[in-house]
Amino acid sequence: MSDWLFDLGNSRFKFAPLHGDQPGSVQAWAHGAEAMTTSALQALPRGGSAWVASVAAPALTAQVMALLHERFEQVHVARTLAQCAGVSVAYAKPEKLGVDRFLALLAAARTRQPVLVVGVGTALTIDLMDADGQHRGGRIGASPTVMREALHARAVQLPASGGDYAEFANDTADALASGCDGAAVALVERSLQQGAGLLGSTPELLIHGGGALPLLPLLPGAQYHAALVLDGLARWAVHHCAMER
Repeated sequence: MSDWLFDLGNSRFKFAPLHGDQPGSVQAWAHGAEAMTTSALQALPRGGSAWVASVAAPALTAQVMALLHERFEQVHVARTLAQCAGVSVAYAKPEKLGVDRFLALLAAARTRQPVLVVGVGTALTIDLMDADGQHRGGRIGASPTVMREALHARAVQLPASGGDYAEFANDTADALASGCDGAAVALVERSLQQGAGLLGSTPELLIHGGGALPLLPLLPGAQYHAALVLDGLARWAVHHCAMER
């Protein structure tokens, strides 16, 4: 029976079959703030083992986990460990590092190069890792989408979406897009600069997440990985026995 990978994020739910140590074709659903519909959940695949990573709300996580236990012989939940597959986590309490960030680091470690891993979802997460797999720490901020929503919540005349990036915008929608996207880009650029000083060379920039695409034209040299967390989950699955020792 086939094994499957499931990545339940704050705003998107991705899953894919496990092929060797890589995910196969990825399916992605947006679930937003509300639980996914019953029909969507009932369409989940069946198989031998399910490998799951979740940073979603507890109620949605519990709902998905219950269905996976019905559909799979075994269900394995990924967790952050101090060391795994050549990656060493910088946190004194590794369990405090979000499992999505941890799995993205596992995937990035395949490059065997210094990397800056940027996730753009509900949050903007930035993690630095050297060529030896040592995590050097990171940052968490609001994503451009959340910045826009927060501004709109406090001042309804400011639109929550729309507009195009410009270095100096000449209307409000463009100014909002430019300010929020620009804030995220500036934090990434500073992290690249500081990371280069710390490691002695400029790290490779890997970017992933549902909000990553609008930032790519503003970050020359960035490599976009649509399913970096699933890639890391696949690696977690392959190294599962060693990790549990």
